[in-house]
Amino acid sequence: MSIELLSLLFFAALLFFLFLGLPLAFVLGGVSIIFLYFTWGAGAFYIVASQIWGTMNSFTLIAIPLFVFMAMVLERTGVAQALYAMMHLWWGGVRGGLAIGTVGICAIFAAMCGISGAAVVTMGTIALPSMLERKYDKELALGCINAGGGWGILIPPSIIMILFSLITGVSVGALFAGGILPGLLMLVLVSLYIGIRCYFQPHLGPALPEEERGTWPEKLAALRAVLLPIIVVVLVLGSIIGGVATPTEAAAMGVLGALLSAAVYRKFTWDMIREASIRTFRLTGMIMWILFAAHAFSAAYQGMGAQALVTDLVAGLPLGPWGTIILFQVVIFLMAMILDPLAIMLLTLPVFMPIVIDLGFDPLWFAILFIVNMEIGYMTPPFGFNLFYLKGIVPPGITMGDIYRSVVPYAIVELIGMALIMIFPAIAIWLPRTLGL
Repeated sequence: MSIELLSLLFFAALLFFLFLGLPLAFVLGGVSIIFLYFTWGAGAFYIVASQIWGTMNSFTLIAIPLFVFMAMVLERTGVAQALYAMMHLWWGGVRGGLAIGTVGICAIFAAMCGISGAAVVTMGTIALPSMLERKYDKELALGCINAGGGWGILIPPSIIMILFSLITGVSVGALFAGGILPGLLMLVLVSLYIGIRCYFQPHLGPALPEEERGTWPEKLAALRAVLLPIIVVVLVLGSIIGGVATPTEAAAMGVLGALLSAAVYRKFTWDMIREASIRTFRLTGMIMWILFAAHAFSAAYQGMGAQALVTDLVAGLPLGPWGTIILFQVVIFLMAMILDPLAIMLLTLPVFMPIVIDLGFDPLWFAILFIVNMEIGYMTPPFGFNLFYLKGIVPPGITMGDIYRSVVPYAIVELIGMALIMIFPAIAIWLPRTLGL
């Protein structure tokens, strides 16, 4: 059987079973193993086992359960409630201020947690009712939570970045540093969009009445809510960027910071620890199975000769280097509308990264573009994760159509941000290169 036909059957089988709704890990691993067996025989199983064994010896891998546990603890500490109370006092007097404050809290939460769903669920529970009660436009309110909630995979620490590193070999520390300025760029762009729109359309996000804005002593006292998040962020990001700790060691310090936060907010109980541990075990187990499947896919993809085939096909397209990069971004964006981000990583990275490197582009720059695209995918209809996280907690009067419509302007704003990173690569690579990562 020719390489072309074998590769076509391989990808068709993967997409067929994924669209049937079967678990990603078993589809990716199972189909890859079957094709490997018929291509290389029983000896192919040793190739996969050898690759998995090499990954399991990776010290970086330990960071995944630590960051997940840190996120699970922080969800239960009460930090988000205190942060929102602070933002309410400081930003409530500005048109659209509660929405701007909400995306600011989402950015802080992203820098503490490393996963996307935490900020969406937390802000959807705390901020959304408050904004709706104060006559904020529901689509403006829903959209800001959707947009800000996705930053958990862009603003470090990020579980997706760790998996990206394990799949491609790009440095975790460089990815973490590279995500900081793009994350801040997204925060500024979304905040500007909310502020400018509410300035010209005050009814979308009215300023709070004088009696709700708080006095200066109340505002200054509320700033204490920021201290614990800053401590957690400094423990994690400061130790990595400062060269004091590896990402794994920084994750351990982040867990310590999360536990101290729980103690300060009087939420430190054995029931909380047990529940957070069980959820961490479940999520980490799922990630590990997906990682095993990724190695099986990589072995099958390379073993069948599909990598050389796809590279030759792309090289034969009359697009040029920049046209190829734009094509990759369009493919990722379209896939993000219907597939899980991990599935997209596992299906595309073995194909795209060798081509990107051959074309002479910086792999770190492309990695940040890829992750920004995944972050937009979290909020993009029809199957973005954040859409369904939010639907599970909104009031009964809000429909899925409302949620879908709310993300359109925010997705456009973030696509503009991605275009800026593409045009000005220094946004992604200046800080890692300056730090020597």
